[in-house]
Formats: sequence, structure tokens, C-alpha cells
Amino acid sequence: MDQAEQLRKLVRKQERQQSAARVITVTSGKGGVGKTSIAVNLAIQMKRLGKRVIILDADFGLANIEVMLGIRPQYNLADLMFRGKSLTEIITQGPEGIGFISGGSGIQELARMTKEQVMYLTQKLVELDAMADIIIVDTGAGIADNVLEFVTASSEVLLVATPEPTSITDAYALLKALNRRAGFSREHTSIKMISNRVGSEAEGKNLYEKMSIVVDKFLNIQPEFLGIIPQDDSISKAVMVQKPITIAYPNSQAAKAMQLIAAKLCNGAETEVRKGITGLFSDMIRTKFRKARSKKEGE
Repeated sequence: MDQAEQLRKLVRKQERQQSAARVITVTSGKGGVGKTSIAVNLAIQMKRLGKRVIILDADFGLANIEVMLGIRPQYNLADLMFRGKSLTEIITQGPEGIGFISGGSGIQELARMTKEQVMYLTQKLVELDAMADIIIVDTGAGIADNVLEFVTASSEVLLVATPEPTSITDAYALLKALNRRAGFSREHTSIKMISNRVGSEAEGKNLYEKMSIVVDKFLNIQPEFLGIIPQDDSISKAVMVQKPITIAYPNSQAAKAMQLIAAKLCNGAETEVRKGITGLFSDMIRTKFRKARSKKEGE
């Protein structure tokens, strides 16, 4: 039995047990649009709604979540994969009881894992699925392979965009790259758009409608409008004191908007079978193995 078949068996077992966490992947076409802030604050608001929430920082090029939370994790995903650390050791406790896992270099090294390491990681991810109701994955920005790998493997994606022309252009470029990627399924991927840093509800909806019309026409993708987060000076003030805005300024307009979006996500109907973080990583590992094998055969 090859690794891919073993992974499929573990994922099917996880689905039968119905203990898979809901995985929400937050991404953007460019950096600097508030993606990480949204990921962290949604996690806090969902925790306040009674959910067990863990954030996976998959943007291993930067440490934005660490800066925003004012914490430095002792271990990361690579320590779990290669250095014998336990799952509880790599989960850092964040504010109000949310968990936080730093991806570190582990994500880049998935394709170089041995059979034993793959099986060990998958078994640990099954444990992680049982520890959380919701796992929020904060990807890097743009259309780099490591970003598209996560988005392709995700069944629920939050796309963050601002009214800046470059943000809109880059968000479209991300969806275009995703649409061309092997393994992406329009039918099994829910893409929800958040309009960030807008002056009003009308501006946010207008931003979504502009994007939606073009994406539907040229890519045959129908994103859903999730909501807006208004331009709010409290966000930059919260960043300066290294606290999420929902904690530093809970009554600000941006914090209230995050609360509404979190409630909408928690109360909305889920149409997809949860494959959990186990299924997401299994899909990514299979894709990486296929690429590595094709590259080797082509040499």
C-alpha cells in the first residue's frame, strides 16, 4: 500500500468519526490588506461564541501573528514533524484561550518526508482535529506555490480585499491562478469575500460586486459576500500595543464588524463534509508527492 492510499484511509476514517474540525483558510492577493488581523480577530470572536479555535500560521516567511499577539512560540510544526515534540508542546496559548501553531519550515518540507514521518504527522493531525471545532489557517499573500497549495486543498476560503486598485487586481490574479491549478474544485470550494478598510457598507458591497462580475464571467467562480470591515484608526493603535483590536478596542467599529462576520460564519449552514486539517494536509502531501515524482521522472 502506497503513502497516498494510506492517507486516504486515514481521512476516510476521520470523516466516519465525524470529529474533523472545520478549517477556514484566510488569504489575499497581496500583502498589507489586513488578512492576519482578520484571522486573529475572527478566532477570538469565535472563541467568545463558544468554539474551540486554533490558528495555524502558514505564512512562514513572516511572523505577523506572533507580533500581533505579542507572543513568541517555543516550537513550531517542524518540531512536531522532525524533532519529536508533541502536539500540545507546539500549540502556544494565545489570548482568551485560542491556540496558535507556527508553521515554521515544516510546510516547505512536506515533500521530503519519509513514509514513517508522513504517517506520524497524519496521526497527529487527527488528534488536532479532535482538539478544535475550528482551525483558521492564515496563509501568505499572493500566488506563490505555498499559498496556492493551501487554498487549493481548502474547502472554505476567506478572500480579503481592500478598495485599492492593486488589491483588487491581485485578488483576481489569485483566483485566476487557483482556477488553473490542478486539484482545485469549484464545486467543493466555498470562497467568501471580505471587503476590508472600506468607508461604508455600500462601498464594500460595490467592491464585491465588481470582483464577482469579472470572476464569474472569466473564471466561472461565484464568490459569496461575507461582509465588510470599516476603515478604523483603532486597528493601527491595536497593532502598536500588540493586541488584537477585539481585545484592545472591543467597542470600535472594526471590532463590531469582526463580531458580525464571526457570528455569520458560526451560524451559517455548512454544506460540505468536513475533511478537517487532516484532509487538508493529506491533499497537500499527495500533491507534493505527485510533483516530486513527476519532476524526478522528467530528469
